[in-house]
Amino acid sequence: MNTNLADPSYPTRRSFLAGAGALGALVLAGCTAKNERDRGSAAAASAGSAAVASTGPATVRLGTMMTEDFLPGWVAQADVLFPGSVDVKISTFQSAQELSSALTSGDIDMAMTDPQVSASLTAGGTPVRLKWIALGATPEQGRFGIMVGPDSPIKTAEDLRGASIGVGSNTVPEYVMDRLLEIEGIGQGDFDKQEIKKLPVRYEMMTSENVGAAALPATLLALGEIDGCTTIMDDAHDAEGKNLSQSVVVVREAFEDAPGGEDAVEAIQRGWEMAAQAINSDPENYRALLVEKAKLPAPLAKTYPISQYPACTRPTCDMVQPQLDWMLERGYLKNALYFDEESGAFDPAH
Repeated sequence: MNTNLADPSYPTRRSFLAGAGALGALVLAGCTAKNERDRGSAAAASAGSAAVASTGPATVRLGTMMTEDFLPGWVAQADVLFPGSVDVKISTFQSAQELSSALTSGDIDMAMTDPQVSASLTAGGTPVRLKWIALGATPEQGRFGIMVGPDSPIKTAEDLRGASIGVGSNTVPEYVMDRLLEIEGIGQGDFDKQEIKKLPVRYEMMTSENVGAAALPATLLALGEIDGCTTIMDDAHDAEGKNLSQSVVVVREAFEDAPGGEDAVEAIQRGWEMAAQAINSDPENYRALLVEKAKLPAPLAKTYPISQYPACTRPTCDMVQPQLDWMLERGYLKNALYFDEESGAFDPAH
């Protein structure tokens, strides 16, 4: 295997998720939508008003990792699909931690991330709202899975009992791995969880059989399959057909609640939706942009499947709450959070 993944900025399918937080103890009873939170407090207006212009286009600063999930954002910018009422500034970050820090500091107003990072931000004092799904409205839209090397003796899910599996703690790959194994009746004590934070290192250790398997996102699964590796399980084909993971576009509550903020978010959503429709109508027309912006490795540039993008579908409680419960169960959250499907916010009360 001669694919070079030494570059720490190497992007993987939703690689921003690898540094994510997660929340949970499987309590789906909390899925009843709650009343929308009071909006427009003086403190929120003060915190978010700087980026929302009272006259002329409102400046909206969008953050993302180099990942396919943000393709509609790049298309909307390139094809001038964002309405003239907003001046969109897109910033790309090398790690989920950097992106989270930018949201916390107010350097960006919106971001493409995941529910787990969003919950961690809210728990840490930077409340955000989940506005729409970037990828993952259906199980087929993006995937995470467990992969083994070309010469591995592991052939089935059952063979993972007793095996070492490389993963990063407090991440979406870990959540999906745990759920996939749970579906097969494999519990936490039935395998050896090896902490390997960096995705390129995790991939290399799997291919060299320094670990028995690795939990990986879609681009690395696709690359591994080219290199002769085997995907043992993934969340696009799990035994129960459940939709386990999503990426989402979020907004800081302070920004949305400031004067003009709600209108600015709606304008971003309209541009994103038009871009998603354009991609879905002619995916190959945007392959070059995807390769450039997501930095797809050369072996995948011509063949990597371009996803169908949901048209600003809202996250549901059934999608988000299990992740929050898992985070609480694993100790990644100190206190329970509940997802308010109506407002897209996280609520500590139930």
